[in-house]
Amino acid sequence: MNASGIITLTTDFGLSDPYVAMMKGVILSINPGAQIVDISHQIRAGSILQAAGLVHETFPFFPRGTVHVAVVDPGVGSERRLLGMEAGGHCFVGPDNGIFWPIIEGHKRTRIIHLTESKYFLPSVSHTFHGREVFAPVAAHLSQGIPLKRMGSELSNPVKLRVPKPREGEGVLYGQITRVDNFGNLISNIHRRDLESFLESFEPVIEVGDLTIKRLRPIYADVQEGEPLALINSSDWLEIAVNMGRATQYVGLASEEIVGAEVKVSRSKTPF
Repeated sequence: MNASGIITLTTDFGLSDPYVAMMKGVILSINPGAQIVDISHQIRAGSILQAAGLVHETFPFFPRGTVHVAVVDPGVGSERRLLGMEAGGHCFVGPDNGIFWPIIEGHKRTRIIHLTESKYFLPSVSHTFHGREVFAPVAAHLSQGIPLKRMGSELSNPVKLRVPKPREGEGVLYGQITRVDNFGNLISNIHRRDLESFLESFEPVIEVGDLTIKRLRPIYADVQEGEPLALINSSDWLEIAVNMGRATQYVGLASEEIVGAEVKVSRSKTPF
């Protein structure tokens, strides 16, 4: 695989501490020409599922040969393995805790390596910051074209991640909110194809908490300011939003209850 020289970073480190900068410093010390792109450092602390979703949604928009580092690692320092992976023309580096499971599921020809060759790590590896001492230097070497297969042995049993899927029951499609974006929009795990297959020729009735929306809109401006709406977003997921407002304030749920909240879709009596 030809390296692009691009490295993306996804962590739950936030931006008020020096941890992300340390990882970037390690990368640039090994490959001063690397281009580093932040996907997000605002993952909820320890949320492997959220990080897995963001990396899976984002990586296809980067050039082939990009290295994607994801560090949401509540098991750091334990017996969990260190993972390197090639899938879809990209490389992935992070803990073996399910963070790359959606990518593995979607790419049958994935090559997975247990990272054991310490010459590609920093000279000193602590028990608590493998992002800096293992994953960042490995990514830097990969970005210079070092083959992943040199960094360890092949692994056939990566940790799986339970990713909630929509389900149907008694004329209702059930999903859940998987994340809240910076605008307060609620993104669900119901994909366009799930919705189209379920609805057939009918309009949806969508319920989340105290909020009920009775049709899909193409764009936010199709409703008045302050009015809730549902749409299929740019990544093809069902999204609940408010034009010039925050949907989080309309569903009647505490902030900690929103992610994971149930989304119910039923068929209206009115066809399209």
